[in-house]
Amino acid sequence: MACGCGGSAGGGGCGGGARPEVEVPDDAALFEELLPAGDAETGEALLIASSEQEWPRVRVNGVEIATQAIAQELQYHPAQSRDEAVYLAVQALVLRELLQQRIAELGLVARTETGESEEEAAIRVLIEREVPLPLAEEEACRTYYTGNAQRFFSAPLLAVRHILLACPADDAEARSLAREQALELLGQLGQAPQRFVELALRHSACPSKAQGGALGQISKGQTVPEFERQLFRLPVGLCQQPLESRYGYHLAFVDQRIEGEQLPYEAVAGAIRAELNQRVWQIGVSQYLQNLVGAANIEGIHLQGAETPLMQ
Repeated sequence: MACGCGGSAGGGGCGGGARPEVEVPDDAALFEELLPAGDAETGEALLIASSEQEWPRVRVNGVEIATQAIAQELQYHPAQSRDEAVYLAVQALVLRELLQQRIAELGLVARTETGESEEEAAIRVLIEREVPLPLAEEEACRTYYTGNAQRFFSAPLLAVRHILLACPADDAEARSLAREQALELLGQLGQAPQRFVELALRHSACPSKAQGGALGQISKGQTVPEFERQLFRLPVGLCQQPLESRYGYHLAFVDQRIEGEQLPYEAVAGAIRAELNQRVWQIGVSQYLQNLVGAANIEGIHLQGAETPLMQ
């Protein structure tokens, strides 16, 4: 069983990016009845989302969203209810259709970059053309650094030894027994801390036992999150409680702790500028999509246009 702690035998949607998150309106029906062209006299409505077998019928500037496309898109939109998931899936497909229609209207042709599909490349070129984005200025970056100085520290370093008493995450009985053993060994270490190497060799399930449990210098991101959260709160010395992770219980001994230091502005200026530019990009793309929605003839789904936020 891998221990996930850093120890080893040797030691120590649009624009080609992430899909923006959307807000589901809670004060109106998600879908509306859609009358097919020519059916106005009969008043016969197409299906709206109301059961496992029924799908909404939605048109974007006269182009109908295929039910098969909705079914395929559904997997990317987990939600508390099926209707909500269907709404999110349809909304994503509506936005995608609006972008594709705009690309066709402009006759855009894009060269794909590494890892891009032709569609992603075309959307990227469309956004670059129609969403002019100002870049973050130096003054704004420095102001952000001053107001968020606590974020810009180098990661602390710990020199750590541990003993892993392994047990499956879903075996309650094994977990209970492992904790009892951990407490027993902790009692022995409290009386004789110098026995840590001996007990690691005898009991630890981590490959680091060959080095007496030594993990070397550990920084954040090198261990599983639940172990890391506990580990980096510890002072130097033997931890007085077993630390639990998905792999079992750990007895930890911090030999050295080197606190993080404030990073100078010059070291983080690039990251700050990239973060601020990304925020501006998200706002600009959101507003652009709102405008597309507001100008389109969208039937069968309630979407918010340019006057109210579509994206969060």
